[in-house]
Parts: sequence; C-alpha cells; structure tokens
Amino acid sequence: MKAVLVDDEELARFELRRLLRAHPEIEIVGEAKDGEEALRLTEEAVPDILFLDIQMPGMTGFDLLERINGDLPAIIFTTAFDQHAIKAFEVNALDYLLKPISPQRLSVALGRLSPRRPTNRLSQVFVRDGDRCWIVRLPDIFLLESEGNYTRVCFGAERPLIRRSLNSLEQQLDRQMFFRANRRQILNLNWIETTHLAIGGGLLVRLKDTTEVELSRRQADELKARLSL
Repeated sequence: MKAVLVDDEELARFELRRLLRAHPEIEIVGEAKDGEEALRLTEEAVPDILFLDIQMPGMTGFDLLERINGDLPAIIFTTAFDQHAIKAFEVNALDYLLKPISPQRLSVALGRLSPRRPTNRLSQVFVRDGDRCWIVRLPDIFLLESEGNYTRVCFGAERPLIRRSLNSLEQQLDRQMFFRANRRQILNLNWIETTHLAIGGGLLVRLKDTTEVELSRRQADELKARLSL
C-alpha cells in the first residue's frame, strides 16, 4: 500500500519512516512538510494511506482534507496535540497516533488497513461545518444539492456544505448508486422509499429520511427504466 507522510517537522517524518521499515507492505511514495506540498503529492501519487499531522503552518491537516478533490485515502493522524483527538475521531479517521509514536501502536493502526482497489470513483468525502468534521462514506449520503459553487451533503441529520460544485462531484459518483434527479439534486437510489406520479407526467420520489425530490418527465422515464418500474 502506498503512503504519503505529511508533517512540518523533519525529525518526525524521519522517525515515522524508520518505524515503517518494519512494515514492508507499506511503500512510502512521498513526504510533505506543509499542506500545499501534501496536496500536490496526493494528487500525483494517489496514496492508499495518508499519515497526517494536524497542526502545520499555513494549512492544517483538516484544511488539507477539505481541498482533496478525488477519493480520500485512509487517514492516520499523527500529532503531539491530544486536544485534537475528539475532532479526529469525529471525522472517522482510521486511527490517531500521539507522538512519540510507539512501534506497537503503529502496528495496531496498520492492522486496521484493508487493501484499496484502484478506482476513479469516490468512496468517501471529507466534510467540515465550522469546528465539526466528518469523513462520510458515499452509501451514507442520501442526497446532494447544488448551492452555486458549493454542494450540500445530506447524511444522517447533517446538511453541511463542501467546496465543490455538484457537476464536478457527479463525474466521480458511482452511477449504479447515484442518479441526477434534476438540475439541483442528485439522489442515492438505495435511499428511495416510494415513488408517486407528479403533475405533468413527472415523478415524486420520497427518500427514507422523508425528503421528497421531484423529477421531470424525462428524468422520471430514465429512473423508471433504471429501476424497472
């Protein structure tokens, strides 16, 4: 599995690199001392795992995750600031390692990794709303709504915005799971509860969370064909 190390302290990266020598299944494909360099490396190397410091000059680890446009790699936070632990687990990171990192603790974190299949489809996205952060799995998202250059992500009881347009997101969504209902909304097919005919030959779709989405006649016909209605 390919890994990128992100930490503004050279000594911290050296120590993590030394510890990872005991794990030949992990190939270090790059190191970054700040968020901008890490963003470039992530886009170029497409790592399976990101060892990520949180507090860095210019761009924090959370800022970096928010700017990654493609599929997120597995995230292991590595930091000396334990006050960030709660936030790290809110974003569903794979693990959270406090410096200095022990070999045993690193082994536990790596044991949670699972091989990732190469794909150009999203499997999870990073979402931030003020001080709250999440890494959300795509199957948990029931609706995506356009808000100009932003997209509102609907999962659970949350409705935060991400800095990506709906059109750019659509290109990376699994078409077997998501369907473009109209100009402003993309729905998760697995979340459909009921469908009803609407005025003008369209379709009114009710999702499992009770949200209702209206489809035009053309989109309704396409959805009917997809679902064999």
